[in-house]
Amino acid sequence: MSDRPRLPLGDYYQLLLRHGLFTGPAPSAGTLKRPVSLVSCDSKLVIPGALFICKGAKFKEEYLRSAMEHGAFAYVSERPYSAIPLPCLQVSDIRQAMGLLADLAYAHPSGRLRITGVTGTKGKTTTSYYIRSILDCFLAGQGRRKSALLSTIVTDDGVERRPAKLTTPEPLDLQRHLFNAAGAETGFLTMEVSSQALKYGRVIGVDLACAVFLNIGEDHISPVEHPDLEDYLASKLRIFRQAQAACVNLDSDHAQRVRSAAGVCPRVLAFSQQDPGADLYAWNVRKQGERIVFQVRTPRYERELAISTPGLFNVENALAAAAVAEVYGIPEEFVAQGLLKAFVPGRMEHYVSRDGQICVIVDYSHNGMSLENALRSVRAEYPGRELTVLFGCTGGKGIDRREGMGNAAGALADRVVLTEDDPGPEEVEDICRDIGVFLTAHAKPYTVVPNRELAVEHAILKAHLPAVILLAGKGCETQQKRKNGPEPCTPDGELAQRFLARYDGA
Repeated sequence: MSDRPRLPLGDYYQLLLRHGLFTGPAPSAGTLKRPVSLVSCDSKLVIPGALFICKGAKFKEEYLRSAMEHGAFAYVSERPYSAIPLPCLQVSDIRQAMGLLADLAYAHPSGRLRITGVTGTKGKTTTSYYIRSILDCFLAGQGRRKSALLSTIVTDDGVERRPAKLTTPEPLDLQRHLFNAAGAETGFLTMEVSSQALKYGRVIGVDLACAVFLNIGEDHISPVEHPDLEDYLASKLRIFRQAQAACVNLDSDHAQRVRSAAGVCPRVLAFSQQDPGADLYAWNVRKQGERIVFQVRTPRYERELAISTPGLFNVENALAAAAVAEVYGIPEEFVAQGLLKAFVPGRMEHYVSRDGQICVIVDYSHNGMSLENALRSVRAEYPGRELTVLFGCTGGKGIDRREGMGNAAGALADRVVLTEDDPGPEEVEDICRDIGVFLTAHAKPYTVVPNRELAVEHAILKAHLPAVILLAGKGCETQQKRKNGPEPCTPDGELAQRFLARYDGA
C-alpha cells in the first residue's frame, strides 16, 4: 500500500541491535542507507529493494537465491549463506527478529487500533464473534463501519476478507492485516491468539487494549506443539505482557495462576458463574425457547442477557465478551443486542427437521474438553432424546485427543458414529480403532463409517426418534486433510440440511 513506510535498512539494523538479536558483522554504510521496499519471507512475493527473511526449519538456500533474483538486496538469517552475494543481517533468533521487523515495516499499526486478543483451549472463536457483534452494534449506533476480525474461520481486516489459514497469522501477514484495519479506520480489531503464536513470537510488537483468558485444558500437547501442560500454560500466559487490560475466567483450571499473571496489566476484570465476588457474575442460566437466558451483574449494571447460539457453555463466552465491553465502556444495550444477534459459523449451528423430531447441531468440538462440554450441554438442552455424536480425530498429531474424545462420547452419548476428521497420513479405520478402545471401556457400542458424508447420512437417517445429533470436529470447514493433502469437502452444516431434507421428504 502506498502509505506503508519505506525505511532505510539501517532502521531495521538498529532495531535488531537494540533488542540484542544482531550477531554478525555490520553491513556497509551504503547498504544501511538503502530504502527497504518490502520485508518478506516468501520469495514468490519479493519485489526489487526487498529485505528477505530466511525462516522455518525447512528453509532452503534456493529460496534465498530466488529472492535475490526477484530483487532482494539483503537478508535476515540465523546463519549466512556464503554462496549468496548479498549482505546478511545475522540474528540469534529468527522468530523474534521477524516479529520485530514486521511491526517496524508496517509502522506499528496496533498503536492505532483497540485490539482484543482472545486465548483459551476452547471458545476462542465463539467469544471473538460475540465481541465483534457487540462492537459492531455499538459502531453502527455511531454511524461507523464494522470492526475487524482475525479468527480461525475468517480474516476480515476491512480491506481483505477471506477464509483463514492459521488461527493467528504469521508476523508479516498479521502486521499487514493490522495495517489494513488501521488504514480502513475500523477502530477495533478482535483476534484469536493461539498458544503457538505466543510461544513462537507471532504477536511480538502487537499492543493489546484487552487480553481475554478463557480456559486451559489438556490439548495441543504433543511433540510438534507443546511438550507438556506447563509449556502450554506458560505460552498462553504471555498474552498479558502486551495488554493494557485483562479479562480472566475465574472458573477455569489454574485460575489463580492466570489471575496472578494478569496482574501485570493496569486493569484486570474477573468473570465467573461460580463466584459472586467476581467483577462480572452470571447466574440463573436457563433455556427459553431457542435462546439461552441468564442474569448478569457488572460494575456498571445488572440485567438479563440472552444468546441465540445453542450450548449452555456459551454463557462463559458471552460473559467474557461482556467483560471486554466493560473494558471499552460500551453501553449495556449494545451488549444485549450484540450477544443476541451473534452468529458463529460452525459453532453450535442448529438445524431441525420439519416435524421437530430430529435436531442436528454442528460444532467444531475437536478435543475431549470441548466435546464433553458440548455433549453435556446438548443433553441438558434436549432431555428425553436419543443423543448421537459423530466425530473423528486428526491423524499424525494430537494423539491424546483420541482418548479424551473417546471417553467423553463413551460417558455421555447414547449412540456413536466414528468417521474421518483430517486423517492426514493415517488410515481412518486405524484412528477409529484407537478411539474405539476408550468407547469399549465405557461399554459403548459404535459404528465406523470412514466417509464423512456417508457417516452424516447414517447418523441422521438411522437415528431413533426423537433424536438430537451432534456433528463434531469439522464445523464449517470446506477441506478434508487426507494423505495427498487437502481435498474439498462439504461443510457439516450443508450435509445436515441435505439429509434433513431427505428425511422431510423434500
